Amino acid sequence: MSVLNLLKFITTHPLNRDNKFKSVLRFAKWQIGSRLVPGEIIYNWINGSKFIVRNGETGLTGNIYAGLYEFSHMAFLLHVLRNDDLFIDVGANVGSYTILACSAIGASGYAFEPVPSTYKRLIENIFLNHIENRVKCLNVCVGNEQGSIAFTSKMDTTNHVIASGEQNDNKINVEVTKLDKVLMGKSPTLIKIDVEGYETKVLEGAVETLKKQTLHSVIMELNGSGTHYGFDETRILKMMFNYGFRTYSYNPLNRTLVNLKGKDSNSGNTLFIRDKSFVLDRLNNSPKVTIHGKQF
Repeated sequence: MSVLNLLKFITTHPLNRDNKFKSVLRFAKWQIGSRLVPGEIIYNWINGSKFIVRNGETGLTGNIYAGLYEFSHMAFLLHVLRNDDLFIDVGANVGSYTILACSAIGASGYAFEPVPSTYKRLIENIFLNHIENRVKCLNVCVGNEQGSIAFTSKMDTTNHVIASGEQNDNKINVEVTKLDKVLMGKSPTLIKIDVEGYETKVLEGAVETLKKQTLHSVIMELNGSGTHYGFDETRILKMMFNYGFRTYSYNPLNRTLVNLKGKDSNSGNTLFIRDKSFVLDRLNNSPKVTIHGKQF
C-alpha cells in the first residue's frame, strides 16, 4: 500500500473520521519512532489486551493507526463474543483476532498458524496477554486431509499454500490437519478463516464442525484469491448456504446487519451468520467498546 493510500485509509477509517489530524499524528509518530528506535514495542490495545509490533507488520501497524484494522469484522467479534465462547482462528498470523477474542473478551480459542516464524510471534503475543491457558496454538496448515504441503514463508500477512506450478524461493513444508480432527467434541461459536484463497480446502475438512448448531457465525476472507488454486467462490457460498448460513455486512456504529445476496463486495472478508435473531440479540446487548476515544 502506498503512503497516499495508507493515509486515505487512516483518515477515512470510521474510528478516525472525527479526528483526522490526530490519526495522521499517530501515523507520523509510529513512522518516525520506529525508525529512530528500531526493534519491537509493546502496544496497549483494547480492554487491557496488548501486542508486540515491529515496523512493517501490516496488520498490527494498521491496528495502531486505526484502532481496528478490519473495523466491521473485528468490531463484530468484540460485540458478539462472550467469555464462555470458543473462538477458532484459522490463519491466525501473529494473533490480532485471537487477542481480541481471548484477551479483550476472555473467550477460549484455537489458533492455527502454519509458518514457524509467524507462529513464534503468535506465541509471544499469547504469553504477553497471559492467555496461554485459554488458547491452544497449532503450528499447522488447515485443509481437507492430513499430511504436509508446500508453503511460502516470507510474505507477512499474505503467506499461502504454494499452488501447482508456482515458483517461490522461500518454500517450506508444513503439516496439514483438518478442523474436524482437531475440534472433535468441541463446540465453537465463531470461526475466522483467512487463508489466502485456500478456503475451499478448509471447509472441505470441516464438515462436522460446520454442522454444529453452536456455530452461529463465520468470518471468511473472500477476495478472489481462490482462483490461484482453481477454486470458485460461488461454490464456497453454496457450501455455506447448504449449512444454513447467509451473508451479511455489519455496521458496528449502529449495530445493524444488512442482508447480502452473495459475498461482501465492499470488504475482503464476508460475514456468514446462521441464526440472525440470536446474533442480533447478542450484538444489541453487549457493552460498548472504546478505541481512540470513540465508543461504539
